[in-house]
Amino acid sequence: MPSADASQPALADAAASWPVTGSGDLHRDGWVVALRADQVQRPGHPEEEPFRRIVMEHPGAAVVLALDEQDRVLVLWQYRHAVGQVLVEIPAGLLDQGGETPEQVARRELVEETGWEASSWTHLVTTWPSPGISAERAHLFLARDLREVGRQGFVPEHEEAEAVTGWVPFEELHAAVLDGRVQDAPVIIAVLAARARGLA
Repeated sequence: MPSADASQPALADAAASWPVTGSGDLHRDGWVVALRADQVQRPGHPEEEPFRRIVMEHPGAAVVLALDEQDRVLVLWQYRHAVGQVLVEIPAGLLDQGGETPEQVARRELVEETGWEASSWTHLVTTWPSPGISAERAHLFLARDLREVGRQGFVPEHEEAEAVTGWVPFEELHAAVLDGRVQDAPVIIAVLAARARGLA
């Protein structure tokens, strides 16, 4: 197999910051996300006009692929208004409490959304789901050694109040991902990452 071209950058994401010549809020109402418009300058090209980029500010999320001893996945069927569909999903939640690590959020969300907790946790991957517009960073975990504990006083509202939870064999979910019946990005990434790493 040929080695990477030495003239190419390293095969890893790298921090960078292009100059921003102006910025303004487009929408900010205190709920989870905000929109702003930045005027961005290409480095080393002061003769060029800055270009406009819309940024969705987002606190990030934690996502849980929970597997029981029979290799069944704990899934949710939940309505998502933006896409007009009930999606097959896995437990997930926002890093919006302050001071919590992604794993702590994953543990909390698993309990709140499903009433189950896990004693074994493995970080699968961290992703930028839509970096062309969103600053969201998603942390995906595999959870095992599950036990039912109830929702610990959490009362679901809105879409969550109508969500249905259930157990699906991993192989069936994997097949549904591959043939396009399940299209939620965190589910796809978690399932494929777990399989690729030999964890499911």
